[in-house]
Amino acid sequence: MAQAGREFTESVAATDSGARLDVWLAARLPGLSRTRIKALVESGGVLVDGRRAKAAHRLRTSERVEARVPPPPPEALEPEPRPLDILFEDEDVLVVNKPAGMVTHPGAGQPRGTLAAAALAHAPAMAGVGGPRRPGIVHRLDKGTSGLIVLAKTQPAYAGLTAQIARRSVTRRYVCLVHGQVAAANGVIDRPIARDERTRVRMAVARPGTGRRAITRYCVLERWPQVTLVECLLETGRTHQIRVHMAFLGHPLLGDEAYGGRSRPRIDDLELAGLIRGLDGVALHAAGLAFDHPVTGVRIELACPLPYRIERLLSHLRQGLS
Repeated sequence: MAQAGREFTESVAATDSGARLDVWLAARLPGLSRTRIKALVESGGVLVDGRRAKAAHRLRTSERVEARVPPPPPEALEPEPRPLDILFEDEDVLVVNKPAGMVTHPGAGQPRGTLAAAALAHAPAMAGVGGPRRPGIVHRLDKGTSGLIVLAKTQPAYAGLTAQIARRSVTRRYVCLVHGQVAAANGVIDRPIARDERTRVRMAVARPGTGRRAITRYCVLERWPQVTLVECLLETGRTHQIRVHMAFLGHPLLGDEAYGGRSRPRIDDLELAGLIRGLDGVALHAAGLAFDHPVTGVRIELACPLPYRIERLLSHLRQGLS
């Protein structure tokens, strides 16, 4: 039997005036994480005096807050048939070119339309491999990132692939476009990453001695006056790692609203600015992937061309030099 959702209504007391909406709700909706509360607010599931508000909204005395909390997602993932761009597949492994805009697995605010559900429809035997809500998922790509991702179709393959990721023997090559001119031709960013202390839905470079070690190697491929094309190799796989590390260098990714922030340079080229707005994500593509087949031991090396959303940006930039 499906579990019902719940509704919440309360007026803001004078002692809570000035509190952030998401923090205030977290104290009144036990069992919901800040991430899920933020997703609930952004989806319109929370109203303040009958109107939608932002998670950072500062509450005022007597404001009426209403929240409709949907029921938790079912334990088992429902298959969702949809086309997949498959680059490699056998009985144990599936490698897909994920489009930007698709979430890897269900999470807060994104219960459907995921790669995991589409893969499960394509290969039903994947059910139960790994976790019930993340069948076959051994690593992930952000919603706004496109490119190569490997899934395990069997439990032995899952164990083998996750072990390779843990010992850093999987090669993951990314191509990205960043703001500004990156000065060094190549370099290594070795900075720990942790949850942002001010905004828990984001990550940030952590203080020394805290966070989890994160290593990104980068190489400049092309430069223009306001943009640089960069190749990145991950030695670790932290959440949002490339986005956080490049922003830390002062070169946030094109299209990255979360980590670009107010510090990102202004784009003077109006056509380029329009192309950036049309990225449907960030200018980041998982272009290369190599791993040892978890059953046969054969080294699998795959490459995936840049999608049109990024190629048209490059075309515009290169035309500007002709």
